[in-house]
Order: sequence, then structure tokens, then C-alpha cells
Amino acid sequence: MIHKPFTLTKLLAAALLTALCLPAFAQTKYVDDELLIMLRSGEGNQFRILDSLKSGTRLEVLQEGDESGYSKVRTQDGQEGWVLTRYLSSQPIARDRLAAAQNKLERTEAALSEAQKKLEALQSERNQLASSEDSLQSRASKLSAELDRVKEVSSNALNLDRRNRELQESNQQLKKEVEVLTAENERLEAKKESDFMLLGAGLVGLGVLIAIVLPWLKPTRKTDNWA
Repeated sequence: MIHKPFTLTKLLAAALLTALCLPAFAQTKYVDDELLIMLRSGEGNQFRILDSLKSGTRLEVLQEGDESGYSKVRTQDGQEGWVLTRYLSSQPIARDRLAAAQNKLERTEAALSEAQKKLEALQSERNQLASSEDSLQSRASKLSAELDRVKEVSSNALNLDRRNRELQESNQQLKKEVEVLTAENERLEAKKESDFMLLGAGLVGLGVLIAIVLPWLKPTRKTDNWA
């Protein structure tokens, strides 16, 4: 390989250009959509080939040579060299972008499918909750109707209990009145019997008195002296 001689001026200019082209921080670029590019030891095709890089190879740009058309790069395994700047791209090649897009699409579809499953589960749960809510509302309505009926029965029971107590009190009062009337009737019966006995005794005594007094009341016959 033949190397072109460099003058001192060109060396200084190259050094100055190198100093000016050093970036503040390393950038990441990719080998463009070419089948193969050469990694050389210097800025020019006259320098030794260090390696061949396939399309899509990830490189770290250390220095860009505007005049030479070469950029100094470092491979992922740490090898440094120069490649043609026009073959470098800020984005991965179309093939890798397509693969990444397909991968992203697959992940998105998987996430969408998972989201769809979750949505269906949530809808099923919502339907179950709605059915449970309807059932609870129906049960609440039945319980409310049952409560109203119980209140009505309780109210009737209270009225019946009050009426029962009133009847019991009336019955007790009637029992007392019957007892009083029974005692009064017994007293009257006893008085009637006593009066009857007195009346009988009085009649007997009157008969005896009449039997004694009556003979004395009859006139006696006078003796007829004219005979």
C-alpha cells in the first residue's frame, strides 16, 4: 500500500481539524444500507483495512473528518478505525427498523390482546355486578314489602293486644259485678226464706189465736124458765 507524503502544513491542518471536529460527547450512528464497508486505519482508502462491517453495525463516532470524507469510529468490541462518512446514518437501517417495528407491533398486538382480555373480564365482571345489583334491588324491594307487612301485622297485633287487655279488664269487671249480684241474690233468697218462715209462723200463731179467742166470742144460750 502506497502512502501519500504529508507536508508539515497539512499535518498541522489535519491536527487542527481533528481538534475542531472532536465532539463534546460520543454519538451513536449505524452503517447505512450497504452490504459491506471497510474499517481502515486512516482517512483514506490507501490505509490498511482493519475489518469489514456489515450493514446495520452499530458504531460510536469519535471524530468526523469533513475534508477527507471519513469518520473515526469505535465498534462495540472496542476496535477503532476510519470509515466513509457517507455510509453512516443516524438511524438504524431499514431492515433493522422494520424488524424493530415488527417487534414493536407484535408487543403492541400482545398488549392489545391482553387489554382486550382485561376489558372482556371487566365487562363480564360489570355484567355480574349489574346482575347482582338487580338481584339486590329485587331483594331489597321484597324485604321492604315484607317489612311493611310486618309493620302492619305488628300494628294489628298491638291493636289486638290492647283490645285483649281491654276485654280482660271488662271481663274482670263483669266477674266482680256477677259476684256482687250473686251475693245480693243469695242475700235476697235468704231474706225471702226468712220472711216466708216468719210469715208461716205468724199465720200459725194467728190461727191458734183465732181458735182460742173465737169460742169466747160466741153468745151463750139462756135457760128457758117458762117451760
